[in-house]
Amino acid sequence: MTTDSPRFIARLHLESLDDTAALGARIAAALVRGDVVALRGDLGAGKTALVRTILQALGISGPIPSPTFTLVQSYETPRLLVHHFDLYRIEDESELDELGFDDSLSEGAALIEWPDRAGSRLPDEALHLTLTLLSGEARLATLEGPVRWATIIPKDF
Repeated sequence: MTTDSPRFIARLHLESLDDTAALGARIAAALVRGDVVALRGDLGAGKTALVRTILQALGISGPIPSPTFTLVQSYETPRLLVHHFDLYRIEDESELDELGFDDSLSEGAALIEWPDRAGSRLPDEALHLTLTLLSGEARLATLEGPVRWATIIPKDF
């Protein structure tokens, strides 16, 4: 599916875990059914940490495990069903059928680590977020996607 909707790109310096949590809260506030947030970055870049902040902002308390081995964890938040996928161990995009990928988008939203493994199944309207480790807690977050997501960029970043 090809889209002609306006796109944006932004780069944010996240100097601390508080900055990461603030970005996660902004993503959570904008998240609606059918949305996909595609998270990229090296191991240890903070993808799962950012997912945790999104889910916490949506009202999830308690443990939020990485779905590295289960491949998907689902969370019924007060506002929205959210599926957290970790596709690192997926070898072919057809394996997404077994995980209920398409249903997850019709039922709620998806946060996807290692989204390149989804191949052509990743929606064009996804928000692409790449985290690059700078030093210590500092990260560079590069966001790209439909212009509606540009509203999550804080004025003070």
